[in-house]
Amino acid sequence: MPPRTARFAAVRRWATAVTSAAALAACATYAYRPAPLASFHAGDAPAPTADARAELGRALFFDVRLSGANDTACASCHQPARGFEDGRAVAVGTGGRVGAMATPTLIGVGEARRLMWDGRVKSLEAQALMPVANPLEMDQDPAALSAELAADPATRAAFARAFPSDPAVTPANIARALAAYQRTIRPEPTRFDRFAAGDVAALTASEQRGFALFNGKAACAQCHSGPLMTDNRLHDIGLADRGQGTRFKTPTLRHLAARAPYMHDGSLPTLAAVVAHYADHSVQRRGVPARTPLTAPERRDLVAFLDTLSPDAVQTAAR
Repeated sequence: MPPRTARFAAVRRWATAVTSAAALAACATYAYRPAPLASFHAGDAPAPTADARAELGRALFFDVRLSGANDTACASCHQPARGFEDGRAVAVGTGGRVGAMATPTLIGVGEARRLMWDGRVKSLEAQALMPVANPLEMDQDPAALSAELAADPATRAAFARAFPSDPAVTPANIARALAAYQRTIRPEPTRFDRFAAGDVAALTASEQRGFALFNGKAACAQCHSGPLMTDNRLHDIGLADRGQGTRFKTPTLRHLAARAPYMHDGSLPTLAAVVAHYADHSVQRRGVPARTPLTAPERRDLVAFLDTLSPDAVQTAAR
């Protein structure tokens, strides 16, 4: 436990970040949290884009012509209704080909410093055509894709609007358009955001206790921090090594309720299972965080809080 003066300093920093008098009244409840409540607030809902490049990227994102067999679009795996995931333990590509890892969410991906589960790609433009060319995903030759799209007058016109100084249908422009669209995929406001903005009544007592655990005893916020609730770093959290390494990027927790199963390998089917993993795991590898024993009521409260990170329309009983 930190010295008394440090505890009071932590409380003072949190109180300064929250402007609502009602939220200040709850300050003592969260005296030991390492991060100010307002630092988790995701801001206002994203405004609809009118950008021609992003509009082209959105059309391409849902276009099955991006796959060699014309049977799979980006949205086949990155489904908006599932938090831009697909509900599978591992991705399934064109022709039913099974991939190696779960489909990662695209929510907030425009702010990510690392892409892919292993963080090996640093920009959306560099990543955009990787699944297109991957034989387990879309199995399409980018040059052949460009020729197929260029043969369509409507698609050529869309590229001309998106790239007026360089209207050619090329792999590079396809990647730029897809990246532009993906940068518009932002989290929608949630009850937790209302709470973080000062509306204490936005969360139930159980959910507030869950947040106190998340940002205190359970130490979830050490990695799941900021408005997107990710530090964008690679960590080993004690999952089984399936020959893919053990360090993976911290995913955002936004729209979490719609995104089961969880983890890079889809090995945890529910939020309750995720909490149980951190509380009970027995893995002893260098860098793996120590388990955090939690009582049954604490686990329920933590899961209740995690469910508030999704918009009301998509909250589910993923517990």
